[in-house]
Amino acid sequence: MLPEPLLSALLLVFITAIIAAAIAGLGTVLWIVLQLAAAPGVVVHEFAHAIACRLIGVRIHEVVYFRFGEPAGYVRHEQPERYHNAFVIGVAPFLVNTVVAFGALLAFADLVTTTGIVTPSNGVFPAVDPGAASRELLVGAVALAWLGLAIGVHAFPSTGDANALWAQTRTRWRRSPLVLLGIPFVLVVYVVSLLSWLWADVLYAIGLLLLAFAVVGSPLV
Repeated sequence: MLPEPLLSALLLVFITAIIAAAIAGLGTVLWIVLQLAAAPGVVVHEFAHAIACRLIGVRIHEVVYFRFGEPAGYVRHEQPERYHNAFVIGVAPFLVNTVVAFGALLAFADLVTTTGIVTPSNGVFPAVDPGAASRELLVGAVALAWLGLAIGVHAFPSTGDANALWAQTRTRWRRSPLVLLGIPFVLVVYVVSLLSWLWADVLYAIGLLLLAFAVVGSPLV
């Protein structure tokens, strides 16, 4: 029979292992949930890259609109012959995601205000009454909010987008001095992509939401 101190130590190790496995399992489930929640934004982001390539005649080698991995999506294409084509491909997601996200959030804001689900108040937060609408309308409202925020969060250029655009700028500015005019914009793209680490992309999506409520005549702040 094992000594009591050794038995206690083995029991403690066993319990610790179970707790660690449970935490790891919950972490994996949470990661999958977050990936799925962000999927619409990733799909629209990569679609914007792909449609920009097709519109300007840049051949696409491979498109992955969404996957469980890093990166969650990507578009591999040939190197554009003109700098402005590379610039268009790089910034296309910001424009497309912003327009699509704002459209969804505008529809959400109009739906919840006209049905009385959300009513601006004199306090810090608006009054929310889920019982003011049917279950179907609530589901529709949640879907619109989810799509708008998920797509808005992924409007910012990724680090890969910024790196690709900066590489194009460094290799072409000697041959075409006009490229220098685009450097301020490239720097903005690069800074914006880095700010995503500080949740600036989330704040941007929230800003689109607040703007949508302001446009429908029911500002939240």
